[in-house]
Amino acid sequence: MSRDPFAFEKPRRYAVMGYPVSHSLSPLIHAEFARATGLAITYEAIEVSPGGFPQAVSHFQALGGAGLNVTVPFKLDAARFAHRLTPAAAAAGAANVLVLDTEIVGDNTDGAGLLRDLNDNLKIPLAGCDVLVVGAGGAARGVLGPLSGAGVKRIVLASRDPGRARSLLAVLGAGLAAPTEAVALHALRGRRFDLVINATSAGLSGARPELPDEAIDSGSIAYDLMYGDGARPFTAWAHSRGARVTDGLGMLVEQAALSFGLWHGVYPQTAGVLAMLRRQTH
Repeated sequence: MSRDPFAFEKPRRYAVMGYPVSHSLSPLIHAEFARATGLAITYEAIEVSPGGFPQAVSHFQALGGAGLNVTVPFKLDAARFAHRLTPAAAAAGAANVLVLDTEIVGDNTDGAGLLRDLNDNLKIPLAGCDVLVVGAGGAARGVLGPLSGAGVKRIVLASRDPGRARSLLAVLGAGLAAPTEAVALHALRGRRFDLVINATSAGLSGARPELPDEAIDSGSIAYDLMYGDGARPFTAWAHSRGARVTDGLGMLVEQAALSFGLWHGVYPQTAGVLAMLRRQTH
């Protein structure tokens, strides 16, 4: 049968799911990637109420959805929902990307995206760094393994609930290349770090982790995995301490490019998109 020259395939559907998610820049990023690579896709932000993730994904797939990015608070749910996990997602026990096909595959591009931002965009040498990661949720799960394999001296994982931090390290332990320890936030008094990564979502409610001032100084780097308004409480505090400060916008773009490549087999350039977003959001 000859193909109708006037019949066009519908663009494939993609989305990001989270709660909240209206602030997400992912639709803009993926639209720019699609334009640059000549692919016809649609990409939207879908807010999902806590507890409703499996139903929302199934509904999206039934309507033709081919892939999802997953953000707070559903990365653990995404890993459980997938039929198969990539090594990165299996190591983290969390997924921020789903490939929706007969077999649903979960991947985690957070850690690789963070390293691409630190190494390629920010030119930050990680070898020998004393690193503090704050938070023991899905975001921390995604970055601890890749960070530990980047030549850092040590990673301290701090949480309001030290038991949760210890449990996370127990789960990830065998896959972590660097020495690690789990502590409560108050146990950080008197300790200073080269790199402090805020992996909490406290900024969404205008708060920041209650870190002691001595945790960072003018020789430290402070990195919030969030971006925009969500990063400002932490980055403002870090700036007041004289630290070099950055938010997670670069990580967002880099992990998005890795997601895009997983879905489409094409890895877009990121520098132009990141520069555009920096101009728009600062």
